[in-house]
Amino acid sequence: MLEYERKSHSGTGRFFAVAPMIDWTDRHCRYFHRQLTGKALLYTEMIVADAAIHGDRDRLLGFDRSEHPVALQLGGSDPHKLAQAAEIGAGYGYDEINLNVGCPSDRVQSGTFGACLMKTPEVVAAGVAAMKARVSVPVTVKCRIGVDDQDSETALDALADAAWTAGADALWVHARKAWLQGLSPKENREIPPLDYDRVYRLKKANPDRFIGINGGILSLEEARRHLEHVDGVMLGRAAYQSPALLAGVDAFLDGDTPEPVDFHGLIETMAEYADRHISQGGRLSHVTRHMIGLFHGFDGARRYRQILSSKATRPGAGSEILREAFAAVDLATKRDAA
Repeated sequence: MLEYERKSHSGTGRFFAVAPMIDWTDRHCRYFHRQLTGKALLYTEMIVADAAIHGDRDRLLGFDRSEHPVALQLGGSDPHKLAQAAEIGAGYGYDEINLNVGCPSDRVQSGTFGACLMKTPEVVAAGVAAMKARVSVPVTVKCRIGVDDQDSETALDALADAAWTAGADALWVHARKAWLQGLSPKENREIPPLDYDRVYRLKKANPDRFIGINGGILSLEEARRHLEHVDGVMLGRAAYQSPALLAGVDAFLDGDTPEPVDFHGLIETMAEYADRHISQGGRLSHVTRHMIGLFHGFDGARRYRQILSSKATRPGAGSEILREAFAAVDLATKRDAA
């Protein structure tokens, strides 16, 4: 079980996670990321509580045992449904249940959950308390620093206090506001200004609470600087678009020098995984779409991407396409840009 204390699961006072990302962090993505880091906490895409209760659970919630530690992120605002979905998730073996209080999409707003819950801390508290009453794994919250015209000083404090009073084990804060009107979800990840200092102030005022930071963090060196102020760092787009970054995470957490990546072994592992997925009715592209950015900076990376983008999507494509793409990469030459 994850222990959300200032001392992280790595035992070094550092805690690293890959952010939940809709349409990105599915089971194939997480399996791939786990081959690069054994210690980072991985998150599912947000799963709406109703879907977890009434949908195809094995498709939505199933995962490979190698993904541990892995957390299930839920979306919703009805305490009873959240509790039921959390119990289902815990039954599948997830190490943590996380409540989404940060997604700004129209679909989420229409369901009165996600980032709009920043306006109703009492609803968040009710959901957290209901989930805590039903599961023994940690229950956490991922939020913004505020929405729309809220004062981020009072809004974040109110949300955090409500979550912790209800028993939340950790708070992950995306250090931007969300604008519920006028900005797309993509723009909400880029346009509202980052305010890391606001998250630092929250941690300073709550030294005994676990507070992690998310938003715009591009490297392990940046992560290191944030960990001087907070307990955990969560990377999203940087980890997805340049996944080789994750190969340095375990050494980063242990304070060691990272070993060179065994790309040959990694590709063989993923090829075998893809073959298993294909044998069960899946497609190669379900797996390889998450691997497009793996060789960013190497000679041949462009050709690697072209082969995967053009051939992996074809009906009947097998793992030989992944091996063909890998053969185009010159591992001896690493540049700043591909």
